[in-house]
Amino acid sequence: MCRLQKFGMNNAGMNNAGMRMVTRSRSRSRGPGAGPRGSGEEAAPLQRGEAAAEKRKDCHPVKRQRKAQSLNVAYEASDGEKGEGTKPLKVPSWEPRDWQQQLANIRTMRSEKDAPVDQLGAEHCYDPSAPPKNKVKYIKQTSAILQQNYDGDIPASVAELVALPGVGPKMAHLAMAVAWGTVSGIAVDTHVHRIANRLRWTKKVTKSPEETRAALEEWLPRDLWSEINGLLVGFGQQICLPVRPRCQACLNQALCPAAQGL
Repeated sequence: MCRLQKFGMNNAGMNNAGMRMVTRSRSRSRGPGAGPRGSGEEAAPLQRGEAAAEKRKDCHPVKRQRKAQSLNVAYEASDGEKGEGTKPLKVPSWEPRDWQQQLANIRTMRSEKDAPVDQLGAEHCYDPSAPPKNKVKYIKQTSAILQQNYDGDIPASVAELVALPGVGPKMAHLAMAVAWGTVSGIAVDTHVHRIANRLRWTKKVTKSPEETRAALEEWLPRDLWSEINGLLVGFGQQICLPVRPRCQACLNQALCPAAQGL
């Protein structure tokens, strides 16, 4: 009996020692500071490499990519140019030599307004002494088209104006300026074409009025476009004639390249 009790007590002590060993082993596997399983359980400690990587992340935060931004430059347009689609005036890359002084001299010579262009008008269309050209026929045809398609008015675009009988680019730009108050381009006829080439107001020699118009519009300030036709036409009728120009009476004789070559 005593042996059995002693054997039982020994077994119980061994079991208790085993339980203590298992409990101690489980505690070691969790590591120091580990809490019980379930809610609020702390994460297992990181290995040496993982801890170093986590530290680098904290020291070097991820850089965010910046979005590209566009810069809009605003400017104030002049009163005559304000509105939608307004574009800044471009600075001409080329302009004739002494053109401002030449223009001032032409204004002085045209100050009397006594050239034929200053006197002729629509009231002379049926003048019996007028040259027998097709102007009267074109006027009759155009009048019928305007009455039928435009209710007696005239078109408000260059494209529609040049579609009328006998109306070219020169007259279309003049009509836009006089009738609609719109400067659509420079009105260039044979006088403007000739004088512009004589004064070297074109970068190269032009062969047609339309080519001259494009060359002038590249550099001549827009506020002068409506004035230039009347000035040069009268100047060409009185002084800068097609044949035998009166260079001795011209204020631009010393400034005119053509006069120097005559």
